[in-house]
Amino acid sequence: MKDATVMMHPMPAGAGGAENQAALARSRLVEQLRLGALMVPALLVVLVVLVAPILWLGWQSLFDLSGMLTLSNYTRLLTPVYRHAFVSTFEMSALVTALVLLLGYPLAYLLSQLPARIASICMVFVVLPFWTSTLVRTYAWMVLLQRTGLINTWLTSTGLIDHPLQLVNNFTGTAIGMTHVMLPCLVLPLYGAMKAIDPVYMRAAANCGATPVQSFWQAYFPMTVPGLSAGIVLVFVLCLGFYVTPALLGGGRVNMLSMQIQSDVAMSGDPGAASALGIVLVILTMVVLAAIGRLFGIERMYGGK
Repeated sequence: MKDATVMMHPMPAGAGGAENQAALARSRLVEQLRLGALMVPALLVVLVVLVAPILWLGWQSLFDLSGMLTLSNYTRLLTPVYRHAFVSTFEMSALVTALVLLLGYPLAYLLSQLPARIASICMVFVVLPFWTSTLVRTYAWMVLLQRTGLINTWLTSTGLIDHPLQLVNNFTGTAIGMTHVMLPCLVLPLYGAMKAIDPVYMRAAANCGATPVQSFWQAYFPMTVPGLSAGIVLVFVLCLGFYVTPALLGGGRVNMLSMQIQSDVAMSGDPGAASALGIVLVILTMVVLAAIGRLFGIERMYGGK
């Protein structure tokens, strides 16, 4: 009896590779579905608290007080009152951002060079405003800046000035208060960027013959640009819609967009005009973000490569 011959059929050369690719594709699909499921709650929150209100504002801005469809709420924004509000808002936002930059960059640099324990103690005083109500801080500045306040009293008692300075109910007082509120918004991201810089780069620049000034501007400063640009964006955008400090320290004499919106709703009883102004403010904010992102690079600002 002849032994049965078992014929072995070899697997095609590409079959194993195809199966591996299919398994890899399934694994990637499962991972993408899992990540998508994790994103659903966050997307729902964004839709409910951000997208839906903006869409509702856009719809409401298309109707006048009688409920008729109109574009008059948008054409009204070209009148002198609204143009002044736009100009005041952007002037104040630019000024406060510049002041925060001038004060915040040296402060963040100093904190990044201090020993860790001392830097931690100093950082408490930087973030302390976040633990205090903006309303309370603004009233504190009103006490300090008024004609009989601590600052004017000290200046007159030392003979530096003959008459008290007008530091409240004007552009100056508003800028001072907003600068104090916004300072941590720049210092914190900038401090993180500075702490991530390896000191070896500065030593390498010095070894190559660079002066301390050259080492700073050519080696150190460019590496802080991502944190700096992120802080600038945060400060400027928050200033565009700031309300409490301009309303109190401005005394009604600094007409920013947020205050004009409040006036349209509370005093004029015109929600359509306020909604139109809100939509335009959102669009302007997006334009500013796009412009700054184009200038500095969104990926660099938020840690990408």
